[in-house]
Amino acid sequence: MEKNEIIIRLAGEGGEGVISTGDIFTQGSARTGYHVFTFRTYPAEIKGGHAWYQVRVGSRHVRSMGDGVDVLVAFNAEGYYNHKHLLNKDGVLVYDPDTVTPEENGATFSYPVPFNSIARKDLDFFRGKNLIVTGFMSGLFGLEPSSLEGLIRARFARRAELLDKNLKSLYTGYDFATKKIEKRDPYYLTPVEKIGRLVLSGNDAIAAGALTAGCRFFSGYPITPASEILETMSKELPKLGGVSLQAEDEMAAIGMVIGASLAGVKAMTATSGPGLSLMTEFLGWASMSETPCVIVDSQRAGPSTGMPTKLEQADLNHALFAGHGDFPRIVVASGSVEDAFYRAIDAFNLAEKYQVPVIFLSDQSLSHRTESMLRPDTAQTRVEDRLKPTSEQLENYQRYAVTESGVSPMSVPGMKGGTYVAPGLEHDEKGHVDKPLQSHLVMMPKRSRKLDAAQRDLPPLQRYGPADAKIGVIGWGSTEGVIQEAVDRALACGYKVAAMHPKVLSPLPEDSLKRFIDSVDHVIVPEVNYSGQFARYLRSVFGSDIVRLNKYGGLPFTPGEIYQKIEEVVNYGDHGNTHR
Repeated sequence: MEKNEIIIRLAGEGGEGVISTGDIFTQGSARTGYHVFTFRTYPAEIKGGHAWYQVRVGSRHVRSMGDGVDVLVAFNAEGYYNHKHLLNKDGVLVYDPDTVTPEENGATFSYPVPFNSIARKDLDFFRGKNLIVTGFMSGLFGLEPSSLEGLIRARFARRAELLDKNLKSLYTGYDFATKKIEKRDPYYLTPVEKIGRLVLSGNDAIAAGALTAGCRFFSGYPITPASEILETMSKELPKLGGVSLQAEDEMAAIGMVIGASLAGVKAMTATSGPGLSLMTEFLGWASMSETPCVIVDSQRAGPSTGMPTKLEQADLNHALFAGHGDFPRIVVASGSVEDAFYRAIDAFNLAEKYQVPVIFLSDQSLSHRTESMLRPDTAQTRVEDRLKPTSEQLENYQRYAVTESGVSPMSVPGMKGGTYVAPGLEHDEKGHVDKPLQSHLVMMPKRSRKLDAAQRDLPPLQRYGPADAKIGVIGWGSTEGVIQEAVDRALACGYKVAAMHPKVLSPLPEDSLKRFIDSVDHVIVPEVNYSGQFARYLRSVFGSDIVRLNKYGGLPFTPGEIYQKIEEVVNYGDHGNTHR
């Protein structure tokens, strides 16, 4: 029986190959032409603790991790007991009988496979266990091992001995599935057209988008879950004539970024919540000096150090409001990995066009999950550059000249006549700080007009669902795909539901959102934080009643959780908010 999709979860001890097994299987599936969507969670320790990896593989586009688990691959007893209750009807359990003793009446289909014994005794290569598992999965579900072999050959091209051992491990697992067990489960991937797809993480996509937008300077300090952006930029920027620096701390990182931007270079940093807290004073300085820069905040569960490897969307208030005094900043958030590529380009375009700091909100789920996508057509992307002064303007250059849009021409070092002071103190049009009271009355509205101009330039939001919907679902960030799946399920059940997902959170696209809110009877806002930050933000702007659906356990929503709330509101109305 062929299936349009399979949800596979691998679970075991951190450091024993759970994540790498999932990554290789995911890459091979995408190379074959399948759509993939993954989620991973692991402990903060390098080795030990509980880790698991989920991949949803399908012949059609998949937008979330799905509901439940079709296949559980238990590397150890903890992996089995922590996840067995999630197995769907006709669920499959793959386990090592030397480490796992499954309960009776558990999974519908069980396959005992002695992965550890095969690796140690048969192959004398224990490190190949993860590839034995990968090969077994490919054989069980009909994924050609050749798609995986290419990945292994690329990884071990310069180490012939390891290459041979790893390939033998892969094919040993494949042969075990195809020759030594009787397949009884219904899961077999539908054949697809072999269109090779990219598999990118959110962090990969953000880095690629930044490079496409013209970012040529990056400075950062390692912090989970944003560190991969620093690693990628350090690898790729020198190839493009750019510079990437690992700073001594987050304050130094954003200081370097602002300095590079003042020198005329598009610049970015990436951090998580604790790092953003340290950067906040510089955020105000960048806005006061009207210096464009991009700050990526890959959110994790807080407060304080919190849970560094777990998901939360709880930095929204910080991104929107943190800092002393009133100052303009733009906040954007991405809904998917593919969207993260284009959102990074937009972040630079907004920063450069309006000469403000732009905060790009990602999160642990989006940053670390992988999705398949076709290679983007970069020739079709629009890239903005900052406004520069004309030769006439340089004759009596006013860096902070008052304009209708609030944006003033910005010189770069070396322009004759373009010298100016970029102070954190209040200043006049030339950057002079000797008349702060008079200057403040002029410059505050001047800087604020940038957000008015940016808001006017925002494209209308797309409505997902029918125009006559009675229930509206508004989300932000990484919840876009799971909301759309929940809406599709509700529509299939006859409920009139639609969704809207703004990508620019400040300034809000108020016209589009107000029309949407006014067109429905009830509004639900699902978000992964305890207090309902986006719901409260919307209520402060529109004065509307909002039904909050909050989840704060470090894991993303499933479509079923959001669908359940939709059904609840259909049947009972706005009777209360939900925490999960």
